[in-house]
Amino acid sequence: MDIKAEFLRIMAEQTEIALATSVNNVPNVRIVNFYFEPAENILYFSSFKGNDKVKEINENPNVAFTTIPYGGNEHVKAKGIVQKSSKTIFDLAEQFIAKIPGYKDTIEYAGELLILFEIRFDTAVVTKDLQTIKTIKL
Repeated sequence: MDIKAEFLRIMAEQTEIALATSVNNVPNVRIVNFYFEPAENILYFSSFKGNDKVKEINENPNVAFTTIPYGGNEHVKAKGIVQKSSKTIFDLAEQFIAKIPGYKDTIEYAGELLILFEIRFDTAVVTKDLQTIKTIKL
């Protein structure tokens, strides 16, 4: 089995991650939509300006995430560093909408209120099933 191909497939098919942040040793997790750019190995997500997630990221850029499977157990999890992207949600609108068609409405109605973030990570744990769990280096 080509674990890198499985990683890319899962990242392309799954639409949400559980994103964990932590400030002063107090963890917080929430579900966010995402787009993964395989050519850059960057996971992108957006957030409304000024919310708790943005404040937490500004205080501590270390995050962890796991994709959320909707059937079976396939998922990817990783730890990385998050930062505000130099791109905007409008720059990646086509990619987000192709992956999550309903995101078009969010971008049209609230795009100016969204900050685009990027997570950079160099390893990930890929779970195909309960017997196939492998760590890959990107």
